[in-house]
Amino acid sequence: MPDFGDQSTESRRLHDLFQVQQHAFRQHVPLPHAKRIEALDALLQVILQHQDRIIQAIESDFGRRSAYETRLLEVFPLVDEIRYTKRHLRSWMRARSARANWQFLPSRAQILYQPLGVVGVIGPWNYPLLLTLSPLVNALAAGNHVMIKPSEAAPSTACLIREMMTTIFPEEYAVVITGGKDLSIEFSSLPFDHLIFTGSGQTGKHVMRAAAENLTPVTLELGGKSPALVHESFPVSAAADRICTAKFWNAGQTCVAPDYVLVSPGKRDEFVAACERVILNRFPHPLGDHHYTHMISPEGCERMRNLVEDARARGATIVQPTTNEQQRCTSQRVFPPAIVINADENMRVMQEEIFGPILPVVTVSSIQDALEFIARRPRPLALYYFDRDPSRIRRVLETSVSGGVTVNDCIFHLPQHELPFGGVGASGMGAYHGFHGFETFSKKKGVLFESELTAWFMARFLKPPYSGWTNQLLRYLTGSPNPSAVRKVSL
Repeated sequence: MPDFGDQSTESRRLHDLFQVQQHAFRQHVPLPHAKRIEALDALLQVILQHQDRIIQAIESDFGRRSAYETRLLEVFPLVDEIRYTKRHLRSWMRARSARANWQFLPSRAQILYQPLGVVGVIGPWNYPLLLTLSPLVNALAAGNHVMIKPSEAAPSTACLIREMMTTIFPEEYAVVITGGKDLSIEFSSLPFDHLIFTGSGQTGKHVMRAAAENLTPVTLELGGKSPALVHESFPVSAAADRICTAKFWNAGQTCVAPDYVLVSPGKRDEFVAACERVILNRFPHPLGDHHYTHMISPEGCERMRNLVEDARARGATIVQPTTNEQQRCTSQRVFPPAIVINADENMRVMQEEIFGPILPVVTVSSIQDALEFIARRPRPLALYYFDRDPSRIRRVLETSVSGGVTVNDCIFHLPQHELPFGGVGASGMGAYHGFHGFETFSKKKGVLFESELTAWFMARFLKPPYSGWTNQLLRYLTGSPNPSAVRKVSL
């Protein structure tokens, strides 16, 4: 395991680097378009040059992680985001015209996007490259200086990210700090101009509490129990294939993985059988299959076993199509895909975010019952609905609340450059990706260019000493009441 070094030394370095970055930002603000493009170019090239090492580092942290999944789910989306950002950055940086209130015409208004200063990024372990460096792309595009704290649970990847960033960025511009949990707590206590954290809701509370001491604005990308709802008219085999693919990528260790499935009672057995076929086709021997990812730790694997045993003890039927060797889980850090039939609210699998390869199946008698089931729970990071009827789709979209939605598939709303990605309520706050990320890490500064005519009018009628003309003007601007329009509002 990589050595993070003496924590007290890293702590002193952390505070020193923050001061250095603050000073450097003041010296160089605002960074021009060319400099921002230069930074993005350098980041793109260092990722492309180190693809094989990235795959090896992530493999080391997980014990086993499919190289195909690392390229597909981390390297490609990150590279694609950098290229998209480079293409659009100039237009994002332009001041945008805004309409001045008619009372102030012929004055004019603008919105300027200004870099905030020093941005802090706390990355997670489940996608340690993408979810650590994607916020960096957005923050650099917005003209900020950045400090990055990768997850200590993926130490090999953290050290590689630090090495890569050191080769392309001076420390006063972008720097990586590696260390354990204590350093993460100290990191979140720095008075950043913005802090983004990706991880669990429990840790997110600590991060937000620490940031509040400095009134630091935060973006929290958390998780929760993202439901997949399958209408009985949708082809069951297609729904099972798409849900299982998203669920078992990275062995379920994905914040937007479908956490549980809602199906009608008449379609449950057909859906479970279809899931079994998908699992047997994709991962016939997960204990030795290099395309099937390990859990990040023995503790994570043991937690999966406990969730399954709790569900079984409370009356659920557990289907594990591929193997009966789950007792080897703790030593090998691999847990085979499992389906929980007859899952109910008393089971831990329906109370906790699973974050692993367990798929509970819940039966609901109607779309309305399903929507009420979802609404009674904390708002999820994602919702997946399978249906081809436009009116029902519109109803689900309008009556459910979630961070994002993919209709007729799972997860693919996340890499869309022009869609904001973020949670709501318990699943997070704020959003990023594409222009939305540029906007998150920028100050939208409103500017009014007042005309001389407006200034004369204000001085004549709306500044002391007031006169009867002022009162007449204010009455005109305010308007007269309509007694018949005053009534109690009902729902």
